[in-house]
Amino acid sequence: MPLYFLGDKMFGKKKFSSSIEYMVVGLGNPDKKYENTRHNTGFICLDKIAEKFSCDVNRIKYKSLVGECTIDGKKVLLMKPQTYMNNSGQAVVEAMNFYKIPPENVILIFDDISLDVGKMRIRRKGSHGGQNGVKNIIYLSGKDTFPRIKVGIGKKPHPDYDLAAWVLSKFTGDEIKLIDKMADNCCEAIKYIIDGNVDRVNFIAPKFYTNRVFAIRYK
Repeated sequence: MPLYFLGDKMFGKKKFSSSIEYMVVGLGNPDKKYENTRHNTGFICLDKIAEKFSCDVNRIKYKSLVGECTIDGKKVLLMKPQTYMNNSGQAVVEAMNFYKIPPENVILIFDDISLDVGKMRIRRKGSHGGQNGVKNIIYLSGKDTFPRIKVGIGKKPHPDYDLAAWVLSKFTGDEIKLIDKMADNCCEAIKYIIDGNVDRVNFIAPKFYTNRVFAIRYK
C-alpha cells in the first residue's frame, strides 16, 4: 500500500491538507422545535452533505456544530451555526478568521421564499436578499462575495400570511420528497463549486434536472 504524508507524519492512506481550504455552512435554527421547518433547509442540506461525504457534524466549535471532510481533494469544514439564524455571522466570521478563509471559499446554503419548493439557485455573490442569516454574515464580515446555494421553500400562501409563521412552518409530506431530492443535488452542486466548474454559468443543468428542482444560476 502506498504511503502518504501529512506534514512530517506518514500514513498509509489518502493524503490530506493540514488546514481547512473551504467552509460549507448550512443556515438554520438549533432548537428541536425548528427541525424540518422551511427556515432550516440549510441544516437539512448540510446533513445530507455530511452523510454523502462520511462526516460527523457533532463537534462544538466556533459557536457551531462542525465536522471535517475531504471533497475532491480539498479539506472542507462543514458547519451548522448554533447562534440562531439572525446571528449566523458570529459563527461564520469566527471560523473564517481562525482558518484565514476568504469569503470566496465559504459556501452558504439557505432558504429562499422566491423559489418553488425543492428548486435551488447557485450564485457567486450578491446581496442578502432579505435573508437575515446572510444579512448578518455580510454585515460582520464586510463582504458579499460568498458563493451561495439558495434553496426554494415556496412563496407564502397569500400576501397577508405572516412571513415568520411561513418560514417556521413545517414541510408537507410531498414537499419533503422534493426537498430530499434537492438535498441530493446539493451534494453534487458543492462538488461543482469547489472544483470551480460552475464559474460564470447561467443554465439549467440537465444532469440534475429532475422535476424542475435544480436550477443553477451562477454569476
